[in-house]
Amino acid sequence: MQQTRAIADWFRPEIQAMQPYVPGEQPQGGKFIKLNTNENPYPPSPKVVAAIQAALTARLERYPDPLGTAFRYRASEVLGVPPEWILCGNGSDDILTIVTRAFVGPGHKLRLPYPSYVLYRTLAQLQGAVFDEVQFQADFSLHADFARADEDLRLVFLPNPNSPSGSLISPRDIEQLAARLPCPLLVDEAYADFADCNCIELVKKNPQIMVSRTLSKSYALAGLRFGYLVAHPQIIETLRKVKDSYNCDALSLAGATAAIDDQQWLQENRSKILATRGRMTSHLRELEFDVCDSQANFVWCTSSKRPLKPIYEQLKQQQVLVRYMNYPGWGDGLRISVGTDDQIEACLSLLKALV
Repeated sequence: MQQTRAIADWFRPEIQAMQPYVPGEQPQGGKFIKLNTNENPYPPSPKVVAAIQAALTARLERYPDPLGTAFRYRASEVLGVPPEWILCGNGSDDILTIVTRAFVGPGHKLRLPYPSYVLYRTLAQLQGAVFDEVQFQADFSLHADFARADEDLRLVFLPNPNSPSGSLISPRDIEQLAARLPCPLLVDEAYADFADCNCIELVKKNPQIMVSRTLSKSYALAGLRFGYLVAHPQIIETLRKVKDSYNCDALSLAGATAAIDDQQWLQENRSKILATRGRMTSHLRELEFDVCDSQANFVWCTSSKRPLKPIYEQLKQQQVLVRYMNYPGWGDGLRISVGTDDQIEACLSLLKALV
């Protein structure tokens, strides 16, 4: 009888070597104040719910529009780019996957800053490529090495604003960075709607620069899964070869189109998030946490005076979830999402008692 190989040996070596992505806790029971995954604390626009309900009465036995035409045309008006410059995805993670598959092959390099979104590493490993991490400077500005030339470099990811820090690299600095790079630069703008500026205009000026966005954060649609890419139309046309045939379903397309159409809701929601962010930043500093100036819907807290993991654990015991993150060679911190005023007040009151 032929001996069967161990199941682990059936997988590619790159897959076996990977560390799985660990998402923030998603409690299935109990009543938690959830400030650990940067979700929007408010419900989405009522227009989104109405659009999804209408889509449910349509013919779901039919395939959805493979290009998301209705969304692209409405988004083009909002963003000021032609619809041919937009690619729809099943969340911005899908967009990042499509772009990586298209540009990065075995033995190539994918550059990313550190610390940042850990999925970037995974995407490089899936391609049998090398993730080339360049550590941020202490103030979360980019090190000069981030722009260094390398013949194996095929793609650069730059989260802006960054997570976990919430820090922002200016469009001017990004334009200068792209001029020094020998490859495409994708600016991951998952949190850009909470920032003072963005890089959409750079895409129009330089085909080397792409921008990815998600509707999970600013449009309160984390449960719907929808993102998009803005890039030169020749890039979009080629990326369509790589994406799944129908990577966005009919309900997400309907909801996303209604969401981006309701810009009044977005601006009102943004104003609430920014006001709460400002108050929680001030109070956290009063409690002697070191807090970065955030351009996102979360704040990054560090401390040289007290250990942070026990604080995270004690908050969890009180059913308040924040994200404790520890980066080897960099340090640890607490990433706290901007919740409602009541949620943040409860969190701050507990922190005051703990520290």
